[in-house]
Amino acid sequence: MEQEVTIRENDAEQIVRDLDIPPCPEILTKLLGEMRKDEPDYRTVSNMVSEDVSLAAAMLKTVNSAFFALRNKATSVRQALALLGLRNVKEIVTGLLLRNSLMKADSKVLERFWETSSDTAQAASLLANPLAGLDREDVYTFALFRDCGIPLMVLRFPEYEDFYSAVASEAQPLAEAESAKFGIDHARVGAELARTWHLPDETCNAIAMSHDYSKLAGDEMPVKERKMIALALVAEYIYARCNSDEPGPDWTAGGNAAIVALGTGEDAIEEQLQMVEGILAL
Repeated sequence: MEQEVTIRENDAEQIVRDLDIPPCPEILTKLLGEMRKDEPDYRTVSNMVSEDVSLAAAMLKTVNSAFFALRNKATSVRQALALLGLRNVKEIVTGLLLRNSLMKADSKVLERFWETSSDTAQAASLLANPLAGLDREDVYTFALFRDCGIPLMVLRFPEYEDFYSAVASEAQPLAEAESAKFGIDHARVGAELARTWHLPDETCNAIAMSHDYSKLAGDEMPVKERKMIALALVAEYIYARCNSDEPGPDWTAGGNAAIVALGTGEDAIEEQLQMVEGILAL
């Protein structure tokens, strides 16, 4: 089993290398460096983002969306920082940079994917403390990158988009179907991308195992990684419910294990669903 995992990780590394995916953008490296300081400087962060006109415009569009429900719309990056704080802005910028790096023109599958991925990450961050006692930022980053291997699979395999659409209508979990057809799944590929973007080891490890729900019930995985995987699955379930969609096969495969891993119950999940639904519906 260990040899098989090593082979898959090597395959994932080769896919990322062959695609020549841009490394972690310099602006994100600088932003993370500033955020790690004891007293991050708002002006420095504002200048970093403002220097990239398209990034600043996209960030303001996100900030002023219904999700954040700002009473007064932000008209500048500095104003957005004042209204939402450094952490929220960093999350938004990370998501936008990830999307820009992996976006493929004229891909309806990816357009839908990015919308779902972003909202699911937001939902997971809202659930981080009440359901798992975890840091919201750590959970958001994990949830955002959890399925980032899907755009890489689209770029790597010409037939992947048709395959993805077909699997979406079936009862088989996506990662399982990918392994059967391509010999590798998007979780392994996404974990390799996360490593090249210098995400923490625990986040990369959780991404790699994010769809192996058999690990949620045991002690093979550190508690934090197990809870992050469970939270993202619950967030995906809640997002589907908020959009009147049926829970997907991943919830069927791992939903019960996720609830156990979080040490919660279905009633608590329903309560959180109503809270998230109220925010997403704004």
